[in-house]
Amino acid sequence: MPGMTVPVARRDTADARPKRISSPRLVGRAHELDLLVSAVTQPPAAVVLEGEAGSGKTRLVAELRTRPELAEMRFVLGAGRRIREPFPLGPIIDAVRALAAESPWAGLSPLAGALRPLLPELAAALPPAPEPLDDPAAERHRVFRALAELLGAVGRAVLVLEDLHWADEQTLDFLTYLLGDPPAGLSLLLSYRTEDATPGVRALTARLPAATAHAHVILPRMDRKQAGELTAAILGVERISEDFAGYLRERASGLPFAIEELLALLQANGQLARRKGGWAVRELDQLDVPTGIRDQVLERVAHLSGDARAAVEAAAVLRSSVPLDVVVATCLVPTDRALRGLDEALESGLLAEYGELVGFRHVLAGQAVEEALPGTRRRRLHSQAASTLEEYDPVPLGQLAHHLRHAGRLGEWVVAAERAADQAAALRNDAEAVRLLEDVVRHGPLAPAERARLAVKLGWAALETVRTTEVVALLQDVMSQDGTEAAHGEIRFLLASTLNVLGEDVQWQRDLFATAIGELADRPDLRARATAALGVLTASSGTVALGRDWLYRSMEVLAEVSDPMVRVFVLGKVGMGLVTVGDPAWRQVLQQVEAATAGSVQSRAAVNAYFSIGAQCCYLGHHDVAERLLTSALSGAVACENRRLQLLTRSALTLLSFLRGNWDSVADGTDALLDALADYPLGWIEAELAVGGLALAQGRLDDAQHRLAGAGRLAEELGLVEALAFPASGLARIALARGDTAAALGATERCLDALRAKDAWAAAAPVLPTAVESLIASGRVWDAGELLRKYRKRLEGLDVSIAPAALRHAEGLLAAVEGNATQLVEAAVRYDALPYPYLAALAREQAALVLLDAGEQRAGSAELALALETYQRLGADWDHSRATGAARQRGLSLPGKRRAGRPAYGNDLSARERDVAVLAATGRSNKEIAAELFLSVYTVEQHVGAVLRKLGIRSRAGIASRLSG
Repeated sequence: MPGMTVPVARRDTADARPKRISSPRLVGRAHELDLLVSAVTQPPAAVVLEGEAGSGKTRLVAELRTRPELAEMRFVLGAGRRIREPFPLGPIIDAVRALAAESPWAGLSPLAGALRPLLPELAAALPPAPEPLDDPAAERHRVFRALAELLGAVGRAVLVLEDLHWADEQTLDFLTYLLGDPPAGLSLLLSYRTEDATPGVRALTARLPAATAHAHVILPRMDRKQAGELTAAILGVERISEDFAGYLRERASGLPFAIEELLALLQANGQLARRKGGWAVRELDQLDVPTGIRDQVLERVAHLSGDARAAVEAAAVLRSSVPLDVVVATCLVPTDRALRGLDEALESGLLAEYGELVGFRHVLAGQAVEEALPGTRRRRLHSQAASTLEEYDPVPLGQLAHHLRHAGRLGEWVVAAERAADQAAALRNDAEAVRLLEDVVRHGPLAPAERARLAVKLGWAALETVRTTEVVALLQDVMSQDGTEAAHGEIRFLLASTLNVLGEDVQWQRDLFATAIGELADRPDLRARATAALGVLTASSGTVALGRDWLYRSMEVLAEVSDPMVRVFVLGKVGMGLVTVGDPAWRQVLQQVEAATAGSVQSRAAVNAYFSIGAQCCYLGHHDVAERLLTSALSGAVACENRRLQLLTRSALTLLSFLRGNWDSVADGTDALLDALADYPLGWIEAELAVGGLALAQGRLDDAQHRLAGAGRLAEELGLVEALAFPASGLARIALARGDTAAALGATERCLDALRAKDAWAAAAPVLPTAVESLIASGRVWDAGELLRKYRKRLEGLDVSIAPAALRHAEGLLAAVEGNATQLVEAAVRYDALPYPYLAALAREQAALVLLDAGEQRAGSAELALALETYQRLGADWDHSRATGAARQRGLSLPGKRRAGRPAYGNDLSARERDVAVLAATGRSNKEIAAELFLSVYTVEQHVGAVLRKLGIRSRAGIASRLSG
């Protein structure tokens, strides 16, 4: 199931240093590498490589050495060392000494003998030592000249000096001398840390001869995309989820070394596990700081004065960047000393200024300092921070709650946390509200009644978030305590609703809803919701008749409900259930929903109602209704800023795009959408079915089988009767293509048996053609006829838009045995009316082959041409190749396949363009739209341009009015 993680043994030795891991390839630094190559291959050259600690300077140098353009150049490597008293000229001497075994020098002048005392390893290659000079300055000058001669004698070479921020003064003096007149064949590559480089280091390349090539390469922090690519490369997978990449990028501040260290620690602690949507990262925020990073940070802090350490400790406890006076007021030293200490901390590079705010340069550095604080001092700092923040207007409630809790002021924490949660919910930040309330309900010093009251708030907030797993056990624990029946009824209702969101334990959901109904006598709003939920669940996991009874009963309870949005929400669930069972009354329910909302989807309840009915309409062929409802739902979800509803609606729209033949929308960004829905199976399944269907049409049969089988199992497990036919049909088609009729029969019969047991006749309509085809392929033509006769009768009177086409298709397959293609052609026309172009093309292909086999060349060619045109437009390569091959076997000459491309929409917006337009109309930037739709910014720019052109407007400001018009 999506969201489940693989259990991995976890290490308890938090201080053990995990094994270092690294990427097998360079990621995110191609441009910088090209700059280095271009510069060092044009000696004499002076190239600076600058970046923060951990930004990947050493890895970039290693990659540089492997480039073929530098194969003829010798690399001479040295580095500064972090020691108390660096050895004079240490990096230079180490670099030259490394060449002792090669002895690449010839024709050295007597001057080179001055290096004998410094380089005894090279005695055999050096001239005799000259007489010593009495003037130290002259002696040093002679050594500089000798080193320059030695480096010049190496030939075409790259002198790489890393970590120059630790270099001694003589090394810097020599480099200044060398760069004043560098040897003709020598390129210097000088690297240093941005935060530690002295003015002397930065000035090395300030004045270079005109003939010396120069480049200054600065390594930026990685963005989310690059962090994701690096992580995927390290883990050996094609990609990782957007959430995982975002977590890593934020925690590691975009530094490759920190990302590698975090992954190593996750792996060593058993916190990294493969799952369907990516990798489990739930515990990333609670992760210890990797040892390599922690030790470096604490060593730097140890070199600060006491006042600077006080400022750093205050900033660490405050965590986020805050105004300077907040840091000063939090320090445990007087104000004047805190200000001096803050200046020193800023100069050290540990802290940085961000406009008017001050904070740590790196998240992990701040965590390392906070975790190293003794407990008593940490509590005092948190208490001081809380007292400081209480004086602000407005009070940053979330930060205040955090500090009160860690200061041990628990009573005040509970009050502040609830206020912060209320504020977050009002701002539609439900995830933050859940985090705050979950902590309080789990750990706060609360009386049972107060805990139950806050648990109710928690439950409602959790229903609006994507990840709610942790809340289930907590609500169950609260429910077991003493409390009023009404409180228990509401918590029981919320627990059942949370399980429903997670797609877990259908029977438990039914039991909880049923019990809650009896406990909610004074809450008709919740009774109506619980009754409708029970109806939907019963129709799926019980029988259609019982489910329909509960659905109608919930509408009776609605008579007691005055809140119009509760009525809309419940009607949405009722309509969804009635669509599933094929009850024509769903259209009247939809009319009530649209009348109550006046066609405007502004609230979460309205979004939910439109989505619920629209998503269900996809499965049963009500495609036009589905598009209208889901497009409105997406617009409303965006306006409400509800990520959960946006993801759900996009998933349903992805399936609808496949069904309606808008396959470009299926291909764009769906993998990232599936990652985002990994913990939400009820939303995940639609997008997975669409991707599985696309894989089948494109001939990726193994991928299609894996996806469709997984989605089918999940649908069966969750009782999603409407979602059983699609994967069963796809799996049967794959089996038939492979000649495995038994597997094809198994797939369709398993689906029909499950639906028959629930009397879910409406949901069976889409699988009937493949079921008949499988029976015919097995030689059971009479059984195929019997199956059709039974289902034709069962589907009478039901409102299932796909049923006429599916029945005609199945009847056509039976008639084809006798050489009659009429009904297959009729089926194609009916599929077109839905529209469902892929199945229309399939029916036409089958009709064409029957006609060609009967000698009706002209009619068969016409139908086949239509089928091939549709396959071509959709990009259904597998079907196109199959149809073409079958036609040629029958002697039909066909034109070559045109190059596949995306479908042409003329002046109509494509499905993806409409998604972009909806978001642009709300004022989203291209970057924000890209993040919402899991696309690149460039792709969004192209879509926006197309939207403006097709709508005939010049600016984004006019999109909203044109869409509503």
